Amino acid sequence: MTLPAAISKRLATRRGRVLRECAIEFMLFLAASLSVFTTLAIVYILVSESVAFFRHVPVIDFLTDTQWTPLFDDAHFGIMVLVSGTLVSSIVALALAVPMGTIIAIYLSEFSTPGIREFAKPLLELLAGIPTIVYGYFALLFVTPILQWLIPSLPGFNLLSAGLVMGIMIVPTVASLSEDAMRAVPAALREGSYAMGATRLQTALKVVTPAAFSGIAAAYILGISRAVGETMILAVAAGMQPNLTWNPMEPAATITSYIVQVALGDLPHGSIGYQTIFAAGLTLMLITLMFNILGHMLRRRYRESY
Repeated sequence: MTLPAAISKRLATRRGRVLRECAIEFMLFLAASLSVFTTLAIVYILVSESVAFFRHVPVIDFLTDTQWTPLFDDAHFGIMVLVSGTLVSSIVALALAVPMGTIIAIYLSEFSTPGIREFAKPLLELLAGIPTIVYGYFALLFVTPILQWLIPSLPGFNLLSAGLVMGIMIVPTVASLSEDAMRAVPAALREGSYAMGATRLQTALKVVTPAAFSGIAAAYILGISRAVGETMILAVAAGMQPNLTWNPMEPAATITSYIVQVALGDLPHGSIGYQTIFAAGLTLMLITLMFNILGHMLRRRYRESY
């Protein structure tokens, strides 16, 4: 028994639609799988090369040695020398970026007019698009002389100048993401606060900010990740001299600047000096992962408190 032509046409149309949807779902699955595969491939390369490195260098020496001279005849592999420079520069950057970015976000979300917001936010995003090498020379040739005028003993290469400029670079990211999170807070919360007699500042600080804290924390975490992973500003303005110091007014090398320094050299593949960049990269990845876990725990705890 043959089906009527109209029914056959509808079935064929439905079959074609189902096939197209399956094809789209498969393409989306491939895109998601590619992201996961890329992450796993990066982790595999870092771990496999680091395992080869730790066959020659004990983990205890890697974590406790106070010198980092992997390319010298008297080689030392104390990663804390690079970690200290990375953390000090990141702390300086976040000390500027977090409060300034949060203040800008509160102003744009709660106090500015629509015209000012439409003008200021693209300007912030434009600031975020400046190449980091430009920021590096801005720190070296503009910020450092100003700091040397204020602090005459400050050397030409230092973590303070690089950290401050790195903080300026991170401010647009923190401000833009935090402002988006605050704008997403329902207007009913603001109206309820105003009805209870709260001022705009009290509403912004005690109602909107806690309600948007999940998104604000995500902005902070992204800012931390950018600070820890920044390369060119520190390579240009902080110097690349391995120095175990917690003083931002001294020059020091960071993990990323060391990777750039070695990657541009002529070390043979498989040598112990070449493998140090993977051990340093694995350390950097673990530091970033730790900050992300802490941020997730903070968001969950804060959400439970409210």
